[in-house]
Amino acid sequence: MSRLVSTLCIFLLTFGCSHSRSSIKPVAAAGPGQPSKVPLCAEGTPRLNEEELFAAGTAAFGEEAFEGAARCFGQLADTYPGGRYREEALYKAGVSHERLQDWDAALTRFATLADPQAPEGHALDGAFRQAETLYHMGRFTEAQDLLRQIASRSDLPLPRRLEAQVQLGVCELEAGETAAAEATLRKAIEAYGPLRERAEVEDYYPAQAQFFLGELYRIHCEEVHLDPGKGADSLGKDLEYKAELLLSAQGHYLRAIRMSHPYWATAAGAQIGLLYEGLYEEMVHAPLPRELATQQADIYRQELRKKIRVLMAKAINAYEQTLEAAERVGSAGPFVEKTRESLKRMKALMIAEADS
Repeated sequence: MSRLVSTLCIFLLTFGCSHSRSSIKPVAAAGPGQPSKVPLCAEGTPRLNEEELFAAGTAAFGEEAFEGAARCFGQLADTYPGGRYREEALYKAGVSHERLQDWDAALTRFATLADPQAPEGHALDGAFRQAETLYHMGRFTEAQDLLRQIASRSDLPLPRRLEAQVQLGVCELEAGETAAAEATLRKAIEAYGPLRERAEVEDYYPAQAQFFLGELYRIHCEEVHLDPGKGADSLGKDLEYKAELLLSAQGHYLRAIRMSHPYWATAAGAQIGLLYEGLYEEMVHAPLPRELATQQADIYRQELRKKIRVLMAKAINAYEQTLEAAERVGSAGPFVEKTRESLKRMKALMIAEADS
């Protein structure tokens, strides 16, 4: 009993670390955009030559009319396979299908174009896009094979190898290969370290690597369940271990935030809030250890309610800071909306806790 109570008593100090206030490339779903003022290459429209197809596809793509762009660039690639626009047409047809989340069609276009051994250009970009499309289709092993080929190329500039390595780590994590994912992501961050002060490497992929290391430890944290049926001492040990994993996840999320990439900073801030909210949910619904005497049970409840209020306050603080940072940099997307909903829910719970 003493171990569990003392563990609960240090929670307030353990979770007292402040969050950075620093400011959060996944595929964004896109609608058909505004109607294009140029031919969209649909059946029944006049047959266009190579130049006309390229111009129509480029105009539709620029207007985010991706259905029309996919048709025009697809026709261009199919009708003029030896033409000078073939590679660009295949690439932009694939991107257009990707933006429409038509993964099968996107994969067909990218696979025709892709070459992981190609020098810089559409063929190499197509290999990256092919791997990303396979990722969205849940075909992680195939995506890993492509990315390993690119990451292992000593002839490519470091930024491109770093990009491939981070994406490889993400695919390994999604495939459940957590040990391999951690090694891959840490290797990418280590390679980025000496270049941090140079403009040679953009911060997108290092920030993504830190975010997914945070995700890795969040997953480990969620795998530790607090079971009072195991006894007070075992519960105290599990609580300590879960706290260590939570702080490790939070540390990587904070490093992602400090890199100040708008998307990943917002995503990381949202996940910090979810860490505390998840622990709150588990603690508040866990029954009391059966062996506690009445007086011990009262002490346990008192300490538990204090720590639950701390967790709720921490979650609210993380959500509020995330929204402030997102507003500051003009960031939008699913993480921002999810954070707003989570903040509203936690505030309602805090009010209910105060009333009770």
